[in-house]
Amino acid sequence: MVIPIRTDAHLVMVKIEDLILADIDKNLLTIYTVDGIYKTKETLSNFQNRVNRHNFIQISRHSIINIDHLKSLSDSFSGNMMAKMTRGIKSSVSRKYVKSLMDYLGL
Repeated sequence: MVIPIRTDAHLVMVKIEDLILADIDKNLLTIYTVDGIYKTKETLSNFQNRVNRHNFIQISRHSIINIDHLKSLSDSFSGNMMAKMTRGIKSSVSRKYVKSLMDYLGL
């Protein structure tokens, strides 16, 4: 299944399984895929609804990850964790979301 991502210049079709991480900063959503990085004005919640699949999980107020691309987790500061993803991408798992991530992983 593919999902369209609207960038400033064009509409990109990306396979859902190729999505690694979506991270919002102010009004700009950055979507990391196995093929590249795309920026769009879509909201994180709208994007999460469009990829409404069991393998996507929220790891902070501003990020969701595709669990299929999660390589490792390590402890970070203040009870947070660091998620290492495919292609060397890293993202912080905030303390608020650590328990739900661990539950999802069955730990």
